[in-house]
Amino acid sequence: MKSSEIRGNRKTAILGTLAGWTMKLWSFTLRYEIEFRGDINQPASSSVPIIFALWHNRIFTIPPVWWRTAGKLRKVVVLTSASNDGAMLAQAMAVFGIGAVRGSSSRRAVAALIGMKRALQEGLDVCITPDGPRGPRYEFHPGIIKLAETTRAPIVPIHVVYSSAWRLKTWDRFVIPKPFSRVHVIFDEILFVPEKMDDATFEEARMKIQTILVNGTDDA
Repeated sequence: MKSSEIRGNRKTAILGTLAGWTMKLWSFTLRYEIEFRGDINQPASSSVPIIFALWHNRIFTIPPVWWRTAGKLRKVVVLTSASNDGAMLAQAMAVFGIGAVRGSSSRRAVAALIGMKRALQEGLDVCITPDGPRGPRYEFHPGIIKLAETTRAPIVPIHVVYSSAWRLKTWDRFVIPKPFSRVHVIFDEILFVPEKMDDATFEEARMKIQTILVNGTDDA
């Protein structure tokens, strides 16, 4: 029963809201360079649901960027774990008008997959950290490929590079940009995975997108 429990309480709700507002206020001190290599920020593409992928240690920066840019045209949910940490992250995302699907590979995996499929079917984008919530860092877990294969939704990798930042001593070396630093955010080209892949083709697709994300990371 504990493995299927969604955790969260008043304390995590308060801390998550504070974290969200900290992220939003912090973002006003940063200088953003935002690059769209596809057309996801155009009205004509807003009806096509997309799976966005970025490394777990870059999530501090993306919600404010989304709120200012693509979020004006697109609606998105993020995958967060069913733990108390996941509850805090979900509450932080709510500050930016971003929804959440709760679950991970270790807890509520099937329910999370169903929730993400339903979101895509309803026309919502899904944002996933493919090495979260516990790592290994910069290792692309296969669940996102399976989701893209079964829903036919494309994947867009997101890269974030900082001119100056702190890196925490966590499993993912969580990155916080220093005030007044420059943040370069790239929404990469739209990628599709083949249908009905065998094991070799599936692994090839996973490694291809992992390599794209790693190559766009300054400390990988």
